[in-house]
Amino acid sequence: MSDLKTIQNRLEKNYKHRAKWAKREGFEAFRLYNKDIPEFPFIVDVYKDNAIIYEKRDEEIDAEKFDHFNFIISAVKYVLNIPEEKVIIKSRKRQVGDTQYTKLEERNELIVVKEYKSEFLVNLHDYLDTGLFLDHRPLRQIVSKSAEGKKVLNLFSYTGSISVAAAVGGASKVTSVDMSSTYQNWAKKNFEQNNIPLANHNFIVDSALEYLEKASQRFDIIVLDPPTFSNSKGMEEDFEVEKDQLFLVKHCLRLLDPNGVLYFSNNKRKFKISPEVLELANVQDITPRTIPEDYKDTKVHMCFKITHKTPQAKK
Repeated sequence: MSDLKTIQNRLEKNYKHRAKWAKREGFEAFRLYNKDIPEFPFIVDVYKDNAIIYEKRDEEIDAEKFDHFNFIISAVKYVLNIPEEKVIIKSRKRQVGDTQYTKLEERNELIVVKEYKSEFLVNLHDYLDTGLFLDHRPLRQIVSKSAEGKKVLNLFSYTGSISVAAAVGGASKVTSVDMSSTYQNWAKKNFEQNNIPLANHNFIVDSALEYLEKASQRFDIIVLDPPTFSNSKGMEEDFEVEKDQLFLVKHCLRLLDPNGVLYFSNNKRKFKISPEVLELANVQDITPRTIPEDYKDTKVHMCFKITHKTPQAKK
């Protein structure tokens, strides 16, 4: 069997199952392929009738890799029945700091993708990431289903997709905190796309770390999804999620209602909850519940459900 036929067959098999599943569940963006075949070390994500192929860029690409790259492009076009302009190629290199947020193009084109009861504006061309983290689809559902009448805080809120899910789920007030005014404006557009009145919610352009230190309002649900590492120019010191987890959790617990829930997610592959955090609160590893069915990579993120220790449990 030719290399082209091999990758085409795998994509057809995946697409037949996942497209039906996504339609049945009610979402339009999903992961189609994730390095399933070693000779084709690519990732393919589908956004409606568009596909993004992520390649791992080496300093030199040999002839065989180049052929396989062309084969997967051809296979994606054939299986999804889309023209070349609907296939977007992005190169993933080792991420340093905020490089995943660096602009690649200046098209400023946004398309709408549906996910359950929400709609999200995504940008398929201009950044390495699209504005919607597909691996957080289950977490958005968990938050949405438990948000009715609740006050929700979304830290490192990016384009506000979890904030939208909470508001669509009936949250009384959602506070989104992110350093980037670009992403906060994007979040507001996401709210408007879902006909959610902006006046009922807060969009704070600030470092989540600084916000945590000075905030005093209580919340029923807090979502904490920090980067693994950041050396943003707006921050005085470098941030590393494992090193700084106690600071994050401690301050979140200070703002969390006695019966509230903190969802702490991060992308560090070998992340370990510190003994100090375990001493401080009830911590449940819910990662298996938050990895979507279309993700073969079960270490794409880790997620913990954290609650206050009951008075009886305190030593």
